[in-house]
Amino acid sequence: MSFENLGLKAELLRAIAAQGYTSPTPIQTQAIPVVLEGHDVLAGAQTGTGKTAAFTLPLLQLLDDGTGGHRHPRALILTPTRELAAQVAESVATYGSHLKLRHAVVFGGVGINPQIDKLRRGVDILVATPGRLLDLANQRAVDLRHVQVLVLDEADRMLDMGFIHDIR
Repeated sequence: MSFENLGLKAELLRAIAAQGYTSPTPIQTQAIPVVLEGHDVLAGAQTGTGKTAAFTLPLLQLLDDGTGGHRHPRALILTPTRELAAQVAESVATYGSHLKLRHAVVFGGVGINPQIDKLRRGVDILVATPGRLLDLANQRAVDLRHVQVLVLDEADRMLDMGFIHDIR
C-alpha cells in the first residue's frame, strides 16, 4: 500500500514525501480512506504509529476547498496537554505546507491576547486544550458554530484528567 493509493491529493503527497515517508502505517491505511469518505472514526494505536497523520492528512484534504477565506474554524482538534497541542499543530503545518489552509494552536500557560489576535485574523483549523478553549469561548473570542470536523486526540486521557465537564 502507498500513500497514493489512499486517495490523497498531490499537495499532501508532496508534504509526506518531504518528510521521508514512503508508505502508510496500518492505522493510516485503515483510517484515512474512512475519514475521506466522511465517516466518524474511533481509533487507538501505540505511540509512534502515525495516529496524528491518520487524522491530520484526511482533515486537511477535506477542508482544502481552495478559497482560504474562512474566518471561523471549520475543524477543532482538542488535546489534553499543551505539549500535544503543539505537536499536532506542527503536523498540521508540516502536512498542510502546500495548502492555503490557516491554523492556530491555543493553550494555557501563555498569554491569551496573541491567540485572540490570531483567531480574529481567521483560521480553518484550531488545535486547542479544553481549558484555553473554554477561556476563549467565555470571552467570545472563538466562534465554533462553523466547525464541521471535531477530533478528540487522546480523548481517554482528557477524561482521566477530569476534562469531562469541560468537554460537555
